Amino acid sequence: MMIGEVSAKSGLPIHTLRYYEKIGLVPKPSRDAGGRRYYDPEILDWLTFISRLKDLGMPIRDRVRFARLRSEGEQTVGERRELLEIYRTGLAQKIAELTETLEVLDYKIANYDEIGRKKTA
Repeated sequence: MMIGEVSAKSGLPIHTLRYYEKIGLVPKPSRDAGGRRYYDPEILDWLTFISRLKDLGMPIRDRVRFARLRSEGEQTVGERRELLEIYRTGLAQKIAELTETLEVLDYKIANYDEIGRKKTA
Protein backbone atom coordinates (compact mmCIF):
# COMPACT_ATOMS: atom_id res chain seq x y z
CA MET A 1 0.00 0.00 0.00
CA MET A 2 1.16 3.47 -0.77
CA ILE A 3 1.25 6.03 2.04
CA GLY A 4 -1.95 7.74 0.82
CA GLU A 5 -3.88 4.50 1.04
CA VAL A 6 -2.49 3.77 4.50
CA SER A 7 -3.49 7.28 5.53
CA ALA A 8 -7.01 6.86 4.18
CA LYS A 9 -7.52 3.44 5.76
CA SER A 10 -5.96 4.30 9.13
CA GLY A 11 -7.34 7.81 9.47
CA LEU A 12 -3.86 9.13 10.22
CA PRO A 13 -2.53 12.06 8.20
CA ILE A 14 0.40 11.38 5.87
CA HIS A 15 2.67 13.69 7.87
CA THR A 16 1.86 11.67 11.02
CA LEU A 17 2.83 8.43 9.27
CA ARG A 18 6.11 9.99 8.17
CA TYR A 19 6.73 11.24 11.72
CA TYR A 20 5.97 7.81 13.17
CA GLU A 21 8.46 6.32 10.74
CA LYS A 22 11.09 8.93 11.66
CA ILE A 23 10.83 8.24 15.41
CA GLY A 24 10.69 4.46 15.01
CA LEU A 25 7.04 3.95 15.94
CA VAL A 26 6.38 2.21 12.64
CA PRO A 27 8.92 0.15 10.73
CA LYS A 28 10.53 1.75 7.72
CA PRO A 29 8.56 0.73 4.64
CA SER A 30 10.10 -0.59 1.49
CA ARG A 31 10.34 1.80 -1.43
CA ASP A 32 9.35 1.37 -5.04
CA ALA A 33 11.59 2.27 -8.00
CA GLY A 34 10.45 5.89 -7.73
CA GLY A 35 11.38 6.05 -4.03
CA ARG A 36 7.77 6.07 -2.84
CA ARG A 37 6.95 4.31 0.41
CA TYR A 38 5.25 0.95 0.12
CA TYR A 39 3.70 -0.54 3.27
CA ASP A 40 2.68 -4.12 3.90
CA PRO A 41 -1.05 -4.47 4.67
CA GLU A 42 -0.20 -5.61 8.23
CA ILE A 43 0.78 -2.02 9.02
CA LEU A 44 -2.90 -1.23 9.51
CA ASP A 45 -3.17 -3.67 12.43
CA TRP A 46 -0.05 -2.13 14.00
CA LEU A 47 -1.38 1.41 13.53
CA THR A 48 -4.68 0.39 15.15
CA PHE A 49 -2.81 -1.09 18.10
CA ILE A 50 -0.53 1.90 18.68
CA SER A 51 -3.54 4.21 18.33
CA ARG A 52 -5.24 2.28 21.12
CA LEU A 53 -2.12 2.63 23.24
CA LYS A 54 -2.30 6.38 22.64
CA ASP A 55 -6.01 6.41 23.53
CA LEU A 56 -5.34 4.78 26.89
CA GLY A 57 -2.81 7.47 27.70
CA MET A 58 0.51 5.79 26.91
CA PRO A 59 3.01 8.57 26.15
CA ILE A 60 4.78 8.50 22.83
CA ARG A 61 8.12 7.63 24.46
CA ASP A 62 6.62 4.39 25.80
CA ARG A 63 4.93 3.62 22.48
CA VAL A 64 8.28 4.08 20.75
CA ARG A 65 9.92 1.90 23.40
CA PHE A 66 7.28 -0.79 22.83
CA ALA A 67 7.83 -0.60 19.06
CA ARG A 68 11.59 -0.93 19.53
CA LEU A 69 11.16 -3.93 21.82
CA ARG A 70 8.77 -5.51 19.31
CA SER A 71 11.32 -5.10 16.54
CA GLU A 72 13.94 -6.84 18.69
CA GLY A 73 11.93 -10.06 18.64
CA GLU A 74 10.63 -12.64 21.06
CA GLN A 75 13.38 -12.16 23.65
CA THR A 76 11.58 -8.91 24.63
CA VAL A 77 8.14 -10.45 25.20
CA GLY A 78 8.51 -10.16 28.98
CA GLU A 79 9.40 -6.47 28.83
CA ARG A 80 6.54 -5.76 26.45
CA ARG A 81 4.11 -7.59 28.70
CA GLU A 82 5.28 -5.64 31.75
CA LEU A 83 4.84 -2.35 29.92
CA LEU A 84 1.32 -3.27 28.82
CA GLU A 85 0.44 -4.48 32.32
CA ILE A 86 1.34 -1.07 33.79
CA TYR A 87 -1.07 0.69 31.46
CA ARG A 88 -3.72 -2.02 31.79
CA THR A 89 -3.79 -1.46 35.55
CA GLY A 90 -4.26 2.27 35.07
CA LEU A 91 -6.97 1.70 32.50
CA ALA A 92 -8.83 -0.71 34.79
CA GLN A 93 -8.73 1.92 37.56
CA LYS A 94 -10.06 4.58 35.20
CA ILE A 95 -12.88 2.28 34.05
CA ALA A 96 -13.83 1.64 37.69
CA GLU A 97 -13.90 5.38 38.37
CA LEU A 98 -15.98 6.03 35.26
CA THR A 99 -18.38 3.23 36.22
CA GLU A 100 -18.90 4.84 39.63
CA THR A 101 -19.52 8.19 37.96
CA LEU A 102 -22.02 6.60 35.59
CA GLU A 103 -23.88 5.06 38.52
CA VAL A 104 -24.11 8.46 40.22
CA LEU A 105 -25.42 10.04 37.03
CA ASP A 106 -27.96 7.24 36.54
CA TYR A 107 -29.16 7.75 40.13
CA LYS A 108 -29.51 11.50 39.63
CA ILE A 109 -31.35 11.10 36.32
CA ALA A 110 -33.74 8.56 37.84
CA ASN A 111 -34.29 10.92 40.78
CA TYR A 112 -35.10 13.82 38.44
CA ASP A 113 -37.45 11.57 36.44
CA GLU A 114 -39.28 10.71 39.67
CA ILE A 115 -39.55 14.38 40.65
CA GLY A 116 -40.90 15.17 37.18
CA ARG A 117 -43.53 12.42 37.41
CA LYS A 118 -44.70 13.70 40.82
CA LYS A 119 -45.15 17.22 39.42
CA THR A 120 -47.28 16.02 36.49
CA ALA A 121 -49.44 13.73 38.65
